[in-house]
Order: sequence, then structure tokens, then C-alpha cells
Amino acid sequence: MIAEVLSSALGLVLYLNTLGADFCYDDSRAIKTNQDLLPETPWIQIFFNDFWGTLLTHSGSHKSYRPLCTLSFRLNYIFGGLEPWSYHLVNILLHSAVTGLFTNFCKALFGSGCWTLLAGLLFASHPIHTEAVAGIVGRADVGAGLFFLLSLLCYVKHCSTRSYSLCSWCWILFSGLCAACSMLWKEQGVTVLAVSAVYDVFVFHKLKISEIISAVLKGKNFSLILSVGLLVAWGVLLLGARFYWMGNTPPSFSNSDNPAADCEILLTRTLTFLYLPTKNLWLLFCPDTLSFDWSMDAVPLIKSVIDWRNIHTVAFYILLFLLAYTSLKSSSTKRECNGKAFMNGKQNTNGHSCQSDLEYKNSELRTTIVSKLENGVKNHINHGLQLPSTENIAVLALSLLIVPFVPASNLFFYVGFVIAERVLYIPSMGFCLLITVGARALYIKVQKNFLKSLIFYAATALLLFYGLKTVVRNGDWKNEEMLYRSGIQVNPAKAWGNLGNVLKSQGKISEAEKAYRNALYYRSNMADMLYNLGLLLQENSKFAEALHYYKLAIGSRPTLASAYLNTGIILMNQGRNEEARRTFLKCADIPDENLKDPNAHKSSVTSCLYNLGKLYHEQGQYEDALSVYKEAILKMPRQFAPQSLYNMMGEAYMRLNKVSEAEHWYTESLRSKPDHIPAHLTYGKLLTLTGRKSEAERYFLKAVQLDPTKGNCYMHYGQFLLEEGRIVEAAKMATKAAELDSSEFDVVFNAAHMLRQASLNEAAETYYKMAAGLRPNYPAALMNLGAILHLNGKLEEAEANYLRALQFKPDDGITQSNLRKLWNIMEKQGLKTSKT
Repeated sequence: MIAEVLSSALGLVLYLNTLGADFCYDDSRAIKTNQDLLPETPWIQIFFNDFWGTLLTHSGSHKSYRPLCTLSFRLNYIFGGLEPWSYHLVNILLHSAVTGLFTNFCKALFGSGCWTLLAGLLFASHPIHTEAVAGIVGRADVGAGLFFLLSLLCYVKHCSTRSYSLCSWCWILFSGLCAACSMLWKEQGVTVLAVSAVYDVFVFHKLKISEIISAVLKGKNFSLILSVGLLVAWGVLLLGARFYWMGNTPPSFSNSDNPAADCEILLTRTLTFLYLPTKNLWLLFCPDTLSFDWSMDAVPLIKSVIDWRNIHTVAFYILLFLLAYTSLKSSSTKRECNGKAFMNGKQNTNGHSCQSDLEYKNSELRTTIVSKLENGVKNHINHGLQLPSTENIAVLALSLLIVPFVPASNLFFYVGFVIAERVLYIPSMGFCLLITVGARALYIKVQKNFLKSLIFYAATALLLFYGLKTVVRNGDWKNEEMLYRSGIQVNPAKAWGNLGNVLKSQGKISEAEKAYRNALYYRSNMADMLYNLGLLLQENSKFAEALHYYKLAIGSRPTLASAYLNTGIILMNQGRNEEARRTFLKCADIPDENLKDPNAHKSSVTSCLYNLGKLYHEQGQYEDALSVYKEAILKMPRQFAPQSLYNMMGEAYMRLNKVSEAEHWYTESLRSKPDHIPAHLTYGKLLTLTGRKSEAERYFLKAVQLDPTKGNCYMHYGQFLLEEGRIVEAAKMATKAAELDSSEFDVVFNAAHMLRQASLNEAAETYYKMAAGLRPNYPAALMNLGAILHLNGKLEEAEANYLRALQFKPDDGITQSNLRKLWNIMEKQGLKTSKT
């Protein structure tokens, strides 16, 4: 119990400094934008969607079916909303629990001594766990590890109490249920069934390969065959159900996710995939260089047999083969205990046969007579407090290291990553066991005390190194900027690109642009980075450059709907309406098949249709606008905010004098977002037209209350007051609107109009001048400024503005008429005019 408490405490303490960390990396998509976490989403939806909230059977789904992990996120959301610390706290507690369970499992292998404590502390402090614990989406691996160990411990209990009693077979039932839960936290959890079988065959029964075949053919050890058979059957059932549930189709990944999988050259693909386990083992042994992302060119492809990394690959597989061969060939009756070789007269069919090691030399072995039913025959055997041999533990450690890693090895199917540190969370258990059993074997074998001390100090130094590295790495996971900067050395393209997003959100525009360009320097065809750079340039009014990068992004990824959307918006604002229309239509026709994030794609397509509808609306094609709006509603994903779309539907119906339909969509807009200001204003106008004046005023006032800093609200309310003949109040609203939005032409221009209608000509003149300053080449602004100057007796200034207006619109009849009247007055007053 002391070992479990100490290792759990270390696992807890090492990660406490991550409680103040932000959401990082994949957390946004899995938590912030995942609709499955929201209370209004039915709970059952979690079991039909993947980890990222996409329908599991969708062609673009990642096929990561982890409903229990998503369920834990949803519970987090219920109790803590989007506060990151609560999500980090759950991760830390889960890791602490996993560490305690792992240490408890080690007790069955090493006994209650220092070796169990060493294994537990190694697992608690290993830096490879940082991504799984400090990164919130890593909870999938930690949760799977929790139920993985629960399943394994239940199976160990089944083995130690195996008989025909109900209690013994209840343990295997619990083991199977925990294995299912582990798989529903993360796919690799199902591998615990294979590890349990290895434990039963090679550790508990200590059979050799030849003895396994003989036992099956001759029907010996029926209880062992039955137990392993149940594990196999349950595993096949779980895998079959999982494959069926995800639509009987594997996921598809982009070239950048796993470049080797997309390589057409068999030699390159083979050599790279053979090397990757070597790289993963090195990360476990010496986690000096870690990264949030190992995709793209982080691990360059091995294209030739003369690549020096092939030496590492060959050495790795030779070492692995020798270790496995040595462990499996050792006699099942020979073992090392207390530094001596012991031999049983016969194989202990109850399993554990090796006595306690050196740390237990002062304890007395109590021998009991154990009654056991084996193959229907009651046998009495001598059984002490015995532990597995070094070879037994080595076999189990290798299975724990290799088997949970197999789903990530690209052996049976391609995966969407090159290396993922969090995937090593469960395999690291086998690594920690290997290190511990190796240290124990050396400690037993050496005779000199200084060598024993050296082993002790080496283990202490390793723990210290791992612990310090974990603390330092936790600092990298504190926030996204530090995390991405730490990954520049390993994956510069991805790190610079993500860093650019962070710097942009911080308002560091020039630094963000530099980061995006650095990312493109390392990988010029990254569609996301091309798009992000274009978006940055667009937001800084560099529209020509933005269009250039959007076109490059579309060329790199023709299905990038967001690039089409922003291209169309720029073209529409530049008055290139036909080009904008074609761009929006092309975006609307992009299928959402085989896309990484179909929900985001659908949102962009819906926005494209919304903007296309606005384009038709502005051109007076209200029927066409309605048709496009309706299509947008049909394609709209669940997470799309529809209030603006509904409001524009109401506007279009209003223009067509279909008042009841307009009112329906205005109310729908307000129902979807009760504080949507445009809907309050437009609905207020409709109520005014239908004679419900008092109700209309309430909506205008509500709009002002929702955002007292928005001049547009005061402008619309002022127009309502003006129409009601409440001149003084209308003038106040107009002045307030212009003061608040002095840089918005429409607000200032309309405010000037209202003041003029209220006969407040001096004030009107001030705001007409402001409007003309905002749009110096806009003829309507110049003409109205001339008219108010005309009324205010400033005839020469009025003439100048009329003439400027006619330069931009020579055939404007009103301006020409006003100018003739002005000249008549000026001539009567003896003033010189420009017509002469």
C-alpha cells in the first residue's frame, strides 16, 4: 500500500502545475467546438459520433470512437463549463489513479518491496506521459489506461482463484467489461485481452511455445484453454462490433498526417514503418526531445537501404528478438531467487513458482496446502508466497510494450500520425517493467556492494532525470505559444503555423505574418497556412495579397470551403459581383465527403450561401435570395448560428411584401438568439409598418439596451421617432448615433438626414461634412452637403460641393437642378459663379 500511495502522490504532484494551463492544440476541436458536450445535444448522440463530434459513419470521420471519454468531457462541461483547470484536474487525478493501479499490479510481480516502488515511480514520472496528462484530449489514453489495468488486475485475480466456483468466473466477467470500457475510452484498450492471455500462459502457467501446442492438442489445462478462449471470443466480438459501428470502412488521412502511408514506393514505406517503432522506443528510453506533433517531415522518410537509421532498426529488432527468445526458451521450472538458482521437482500448475527476491530474504516463507480443482481432478500441492521469475516478467513486459502499440504501428491499417507521444501511455507500462526487472536481475547477479550501490544510484538518477524533464515539459504545455515554440525544432512547418494563429489572437499581427511565412518556407503547399495568411492580410485590408493566398490555398486543397468563402466576400466588396457569385456557387457544390472536419466545411458552405443570398438581395433579386437562403438552411450544420440567416430571410420576405412570412423569420431569428440586435431592429420596422407602434418602440429600445455603445441602434430608433413626429427625441438619437459611430458612413449620413428633417441645420451640416470626409468620392454625400450649405447660406461652399458631386455623377438631375437654383441666388447677390 505504501508503494501505491507514494507513486500516486508523485504522479499527482508532478502535474499540479498544469492546473493553470490553457486549452491547447486539439483541445479546441474536441471540447470548445464539439457540440456533443452541450446540454442541448441529446446524450445518445455521443454514441453515434466520433471523438471530434462527427457522425461516425461519415466518410470524413476520423473513426476515433471514444464515447466514454467524450462523456467525461460532457460531465466536465456540466460542472465547470469551459474552465480549463477542471479538465486538467480530472486528467491529473486519472493519472494518479492509473499510477496506483500499475504499482498494485507490479506488486503481483515483484512483491511488496523496493522494486515495486521503483516501477511505480518510473511510471509516475515518465516524461512521455506529459502529452496524455497535460493535454486534455490525452484523457482518452489515460482513461483507457485506467480500465486497461482494472481489466488486467481482474484477470490476475481470476487466475489466482481459478476453479469452477462462481466467484472465480465473475472476475473474468469483470475483466471483459473493463476491457470493453477501455476500448470505449480509446481503441487500443482492447489489447488488454491479449496481454491478459500472455499473463495466463507465460507468467501464471509458465508454458513454453511447444507446451502450448501440446496442451491444446491433448486437451490439457482445460481451464486455461477455456479462459484464453473466452478472451479471444470477447476480443473478436468487440472488434467486430466496433468495425460494424463505424460503418465497416477505415478512416482516411491526408498525406501530411502520415507521409509514409501515402508513399507509392514499397521500399520507402517498408523501411520507414520498420524504423518508427525504433524511434518510439528511443522516446521511451531517452525522452530528451519531445514535440506536440510529429507529422509531415518531422521523421523524414527512409528512401534507401544505406540510410544510417537502418542500423538502428536492425539493432532494435535483433535486441527485441534476443530478449523475447531468451525469455521464452528459459525452463519454466528454473528461476532466480535471492541470487541463487532453484529447481522444483515438477511444474507448479497453479502458476507463480518463483520465491521472493533479495529484498525479501529476511521474510519467512509460509507454506500452505492449497486445494485446487484442475481439469476436474482434485490435487493438493505445496504452494508458497511465490512470485514470477525474471523471464516470466520479461515476457509480460514485452507484451505490455508491444501489443498495445500494435494498433499504432501501421501493421494492419494506416493511422493518422507518424508518432504520437500520448499513444505510448499504455506501452510505457511495459517499458517501466523492463527497466525494473532488468535492474533487479543485475542487482541480484552482481556480488560486489559498490556495484549494487551503482545500480541503486543509476535508478535514482533515472527517476530524477525523468521527474525534472516532466516538470520542464509541463511548462511547455502551460499555453499554446510555449507549446508551439517548443516544437519548432522537430516540426517547424506545423509549429510555426500554429504559433502564427496564437500570435494573431494576441494581436501581434506582424509577428503572426512572419510565423505564417516561416511555416510556408518549410512546407509551401500547406493549404491551412496559405488560408490563414490570406485571412490575416484580408483583416489588414491587403485584399489583393489576400486573394492571391486564397487562390493558392484552393489550388493546394480544392475542397477548402473557407477559402472560397473569403474570396467571394472580397470580390463582393470590390463590386466584382459576377466573380463573387461564381465563387460562392462553386463553394456550395463542394461535397463534404472524405473531409477531416465535415462540420466546419458545412459551416463554410452555409456562410457562402448566406453571402450569395445577400448579393442577390442587394441587387434586388429577392426571389433568388430566398431560394439561396432556403438551401443554406437545408445544409446548415447543428453548430451553425442561424440568427443572421433567419433575419435575412425575413428581410427578403419583407421586400416582397409578404408580411406574415417576414414576421415568422424575424421571430425565428430572435428565438435562436434572443439578444440578436439586427433582428430587433428589422422586426421593429415591420411592427411599425403594420401599425403596432408601441410594440415596435419596445424592440428599438431593447436593441439600444442590448448594446448602448452601438450607434446603429440609436440611428434606427431615431428614424422611428422622426416618423412619429417626436422631433426633439429623434435629434438626440441622431446625435448620439453619430458620436458613437463617427467612423461609420451610413450612421453619420443618416444622422445628418434626421437632423436636417428636424430643422437642426447647423448640426446637420456638421455631420454631412463628416460623412463627406468618410467618403470623399461619393456623389450623394457631396450633393447633400452642398444642399445643407445652400440652406445655411454658405453659397460658395455649396457650389463647390455641387460641382464635385457632378464630377462623379454628371447626369444627376437633382444636383443639376440645385446648382441652377444656387447660381440664380448667387447672381442676384452679385456673387461670382463658376458657370461663367
